[in-house]
Amino acid sequence: SPWKPLLLLLSPPAFSTSCPRCAKDRRLREKRAISERQLTRYFVDQRKVRVVGGQGGGGGYSFHSEPRKVFGGPDGGNGGDGGHVIFKADQQMKSLSSVFPFYQGFHGERGGSRNCYGANGAHVVMLASLHFEVPLGTLVKEDGKVVADLTQHGEEYIAAYGGAGGKGNRFFLSNENRAPTLFTPGEPGQERVLQLELKTTAHAGLVGFPNAGKSSLLRAISRAKPAVAAYPFTTLNPHVGIVHYQDYEQVAVADIPGLIKGAHQNRGLGMAFLKHIERCRFLLYVLDLSLPQPWIQLQDLRYELEAYEKGLSERPCVVIGNKFDLAQSRINLPLLRERVAERVIALSALTGDNLEELLLHLRELYDTYVKTEQSPGQSSVKW
Repeated sequence: SPWKPLLLLLSPPAFSTSCPRCAKDRRLREKRAISERQLTRYFVDQRKVRVVGGQGGGGGYSFHSEPRKVFGGPDGGNGGDGGHVIFKADQQMKSLSSVFPFYQGFHGERGGSRNCYGANGAHVVMLASLHFEVPLGTLVKEDGKVVADLTQHGEEYIAAYGGAGGKGNRFFLSNENRAPTLFTPGEPGQERVLQLELKTTAHAGLVGFPNAGKSSLLRAISRAKPAVAAYPFTTLNPHVGIVHYQDYEQVAVADIPGLIKGAHQNRGLGMAFLKHIERCRFLLYVLDLSLPQPWIQLQDLRYELEAYEKGLSERPCVVIGNKFDLAQSRINLPLLRERVAERVIALSALTGDNLEELLLHLRELYDTYVKTEQSPGQSSVKW
């Protein structure tokens, strides 16, 4: 029919793209929760950053002149200093994903006439308002050497100093030279290439093989919500949960992604997450009691930790036998206690059985750590 193209043009569309309400409804329907695997794209624990301090402003060049004072002498002011680049730790940040690969401080302004100094360049500070956060537990390295360790909220480190401002011709005034024409430019800012490395900061670290129940245990004792599933390597980045006690004391517990044999040789998730255990003051070894010979798991875990860093496996610890609700676990529990010298706490993260014993012992480990830190003559350990 010759009217068919016209009818197609006049027919209304199935939905209106110009309606703001319809567009908002579609955006709400398309929004989905971010999975654990997708979160790994945003979790960045290493970043290479080039930082350059601001250029110092040049010195001013001028001579004062006004009626009845024609030869007023030089009055060029000094230039302003360039701004620094400052790293500032913020407890709200958990990743280095928002850190850009390049930062430069603001330049200082040039010196003016009438002995006016140039304004100093503003410092570039990684503040939350500028979205340049640096998480707690960030190591700053240069050529492989640690130059800063940001472990406290609000702690700052000047990564690159701004250049000094130049001198105006007023600075070179002397009895021998009453009309100096010399002025100096501003100095360039310091330039450095730094490596930022994030290490999880927590009191206790959950160490275990994949599917041992570390994420389930962290969900049971804190408000953290790591992913839980029946396949290995469910957790792909560290999670930190806070255990609250009735006296308002708080203990931070980190869920370290599951290790495998050869992790110190960078197998599996490898050394990318072994380093997060370094900041933990005491360790919670999580074993799967339902597997045959669960004490072999403890031996393998300690071997991996010791191979990665000598003395790491000797930190205060407790052995947790998880999945105690299974029948095979009840058979393996007395066998495990015979072969392990440390205290063994049998529990079930799924049903919540015997979690009270773990929480009480966790508090004992924390109180011992605090007393050790506060005792005279003891060196303070940053965590």
